[in-house]
Amino acid sequence: MMVNLPVNGAGSSPGSDLAVVTPSYVPDRELCIDLNRSVLEMTGPGVVHHIIVPDRDLGVFAVLRGPRTEVHAASEFLPSSFIRLSRFNVWINAAHPWPPVRGWIAQQILKLAVVAALHVDGALLLDSDSLLIRDTNLDTFRKDGRIALYRAPGAVDASLPGHRQWHVSGRRLLGLPPPPEGDLADYICWPCLWEPAVVRNLLQHIQNVTGRDWHTAVGAELHFSEMMLYGLYVDEVTGGPAASISEMCGIVHSDEVPLDQADIERLLHGAAPGKHVVMLSAKAGIPLDVRRRALRSFRQTAPGSERGDIQ
Repeated sequence: MMVNLPVNGAGSSPGSDLAVVTPSYVPDRELCIDLNRSVLEMTGPGVVHHIIVPDRDLGVFAVLRGPRTEVHAASEFLPSSFIRLSRFNVWINAAHPWPPVRGWIAQQILKLAVVAALHVDGALLLDSDSLLIRDTNLDTFRKDGRIALYRAPGAVDASLPGHRQWHVSGRRLLGLPPPPEGDLADYICWPCLWEPAVVRNLLQHIQNVTGRDWHTAVGAELHFSEMMLYGLYVDEVTGGPAASISEMCGIVHSDEVPLDQADIERLLHGAAPGKHVVMLSAKAGIPLDVRRRALRSFRQTAPGSERGDIQ
């Protein structure tokens, strides 16, 4: 069975080798507005920012539409068998009704589907709680001239049982044996750069292995990471990446712990140089005005990040 993904306008400007993909929804609208502004400021004129939202939120995000920003309804990229339960953040897949597809699994399915529909060399995955702080292009993610895979060898240890579960589900979908004992590689990073051509091959591989539509195969998983799946595919199915890196090019606060302005500024200024993205988890509960003040201060003082501003 061939992968059959709708494109519905999910393309890119002529001559562009990079696109940006962001799933979002109403509670993250203000964060997404800040992210979109940074994408328009910090990427070249051919880069399009694709924002994917629940169908009911299209009107709220429509203000962001422009020559370099496309806002898509989630339903454009999901099969008709996926039915959203209006009161809950879950979907029922009529092709495989049990278990229901939880919202965070559906979001990962959307990322895979949208990237697979893009015809660019690289797709940069940025959630709404991220922000570009320096000029960014596809070369940002190259090593020795080749697009690099993020891989942190041995980073999945006994303290990360959830990550091991993601290894298990990813390997099952790819037809690989269960993970070996001991520490495993981690492929989860902020920001994350995928090659759309690789994603298309990955999804076809899942269909070949499982004998099911890839949306159904992935949606049936209770524990799943799209980034772990992509990394495992490149590392263990394709024969390994042309290049790899073990350091993220982002400044990351992923803990669900609030930070004040001084905390954020210490985090930003204490990071190694050359970081292009800041990710402050929306689940950390940082007030929007605190976040904006700290990021504005950083962008005004950090080398290479002077362009633009966050209101």
